Amino acid sequence: MLQIAAGELEKEAVAKEQEKANYLAEHCPPLSLPSSMQELQEFCKKLHAKIEEVDEERYDTEVKLQKTTKELEDLSQKLFDLRGKFKRPPLKRVRMSADAMLRALLGSKHKVCMDLRANLKQVKKEDTEKEKDLRDVGDWRKNIEEKSGMEGRKKMFEGGE
Repeated sequence: MLQIAAGELEKEAVAKEQEKANYLAEHCPPLSLPSSMQELQEFCKKLHAKIEEVDEERYDTEVKLQKTTKELEDLSQKLFDLRGKFKRPPLKRVRMSADAMLRALLGSKHKVCMDLRANLKQVKKEDTEKEKDLRDVGDWRKNIEEKSGMEGRKKMFEGGE
């Protein structure tokens, strides 16, 4: 069995060599360098023209390849979007205090206390002047009633209030 496989591999290698030789003979004729300077310059011009053609073809194929890969990426993104969002697995509610969570994360070695109110500052509410003025003014309706009418206006002009 192994001998048959080895024979097949040798036949394939010979066939590849023959195919390569045929391709090279067809596409690459044997090199014949001209003897005069004029003929040599003509030959160089022909070579440069062929090189330019090959470069143009290579550039065109690269552009086509980039265009098709971009199109393929766009289509795969559209396909991904059309499939929809992934389903989220249902999560279980865990009833655990902050202390218990920290103990679970840090381990039993660390003594953690999560008394958030202990670290807060104590702020005394101070009476500002604006608040005192507002309390002294009292009800706004009383002030309007005092200032309404001729007597109220007269007091304002006299400088009473």
